[in-house]
Amino acid sequence: MAANFPPVPPVMKPIQHYLKTAQEHDNRDPIVAYWCRLYGLQLGLKISNQGMEERKLLLAVMDWLEKTKQQMADNESITNDVAAQAYLENYALKLFLYADKQDRASNFGKNVVKAFYTAGMIYDVCQIFGELTEEVIQNRKYAKWKASYIHNCLKNGETPVAGPMSTEEDKEFGQEFPPEAPDGEPQPGPSNTPQVKPPAVGFQPLPSVSHQPPPDGPTNFTTTDPFSHVKAPSPPSEPEKPPGGFLPYTGDPAASAVGTGGPERLVNPAGVQLRPDQITKSQKYCRWAESALNYEDLNTAIDNLQKALRLLQTGQDG
Repeated sequence: MAANFPPVPPVMKPIQHYLKTAQEHDNRDPIVAYWCRLYGLQLGLKISNQGMEERKLLLAVMDWLEKTKQQMADNESITNDVAAQAYLENYALKLFLYADKQDRASNFGKNVVKAFYTAGMIYDVCQIFGELTEEVIQNRKYAKWKASYIHNCLKNGETPVAGPMSTEEDKEFGQEFPPEAPDGEPQPGPSNTPQVKPPAVGFQPLPSVSHQPPPDGPTNFTTTDPFSHVKAPSPPSEPEKPPGGFLPYTGDPAASAVGTGGPERLVNPAGVQLRPDQITKSQKYCRWAESALNYEDLNTAIDNLQKALRLLQTGQDG
């Protein structure tokens, strides 16, 4: 669904990066491309001082969006906002976790910068659907800062510090995105290293390590395509917990159950008593379903959710 668009005029520079991200995903992932262009269009329509060139670009994007939506009318990630938001957040998270894993292993390079950068861009796009969750906000800030920080270090011949950093002052994240995408001719901000706190999603600072540059250069260089890690294999029958400290929901079932016997003997609305082990098993089914969704395995997710619902409604497993 790739298309040729008019050049981005200087007035439209704020949307250039989103259109570039969309272009990079035209063949790789049309869903991501669609929402990036839609977000760019929404921002572009708010820009004042538009002339003929600016309107020509926006009209071309509008036409592309309309045709693409018609062609993908049977795809819920295009037509359903809830499904689309989940898809984009999951995509951005996988890029984020890939980049973080490489960063913590001191595998610094342009592809790690690119992965952090793109994750931050897609988290921006998620604002189409409303306010971002606190987890997404923290991931976005961290991804933007890491993209800028590693890029600056590579540009200046310095070895980046692996993983997050924190100080006693617990300062907020510093540098935002560099003005240009990292695979072009970046124009980074100040070269001083901002002091940051780790995201509120389970990232902990690594112990202080002295990083000695290898003989052939100041940093390691990863050559793996970051986008190749987005499509993960299907999970096993009992998926392992997601990497990077992102744990599935494990809420207290007693908080939403109906009954008089307390957490020891829960009673559902139909009067069926549920034992603690049955509640635990239903929780496992829900966690397995969530993990399956993280890997875009809808069949496994639906199957586990149906098992959880059957167990909670009838007390029967299977």
